[in-house]
Amino acid sequence: MASSHENPAAYPRQHSVAIDRSAALPIVSRPKALFLLAATLSFLLSVGLFFSGDHERGIFVGIWVPSILAAGALLLGKEDRHE
Repeated sequence: MASSHENPAAYPRQHSVAIDRSAALPIVSRPKALFLLAATLSFLLSVGLFFSGDHERGIFVGIWVPSILAAGALLLGKEDRHE
């Protein structure tokens, strides 16, 4: 008696699904990317300063991150709206 492991018909056929990666990753405009880059660099500098022992400067530079992102949202906010 043959087990189901030996019978390929016992397994349902697997179908591959094509994934449209362009729909999953939105394209970011250059100005928006620059604001995100500035915020990321500020965050990394903040973490580096904080953990190197300069806690006050690390916190000060860390406060820049939401300010940079808020400035980007304010200045580039009209870019996302389609009126």
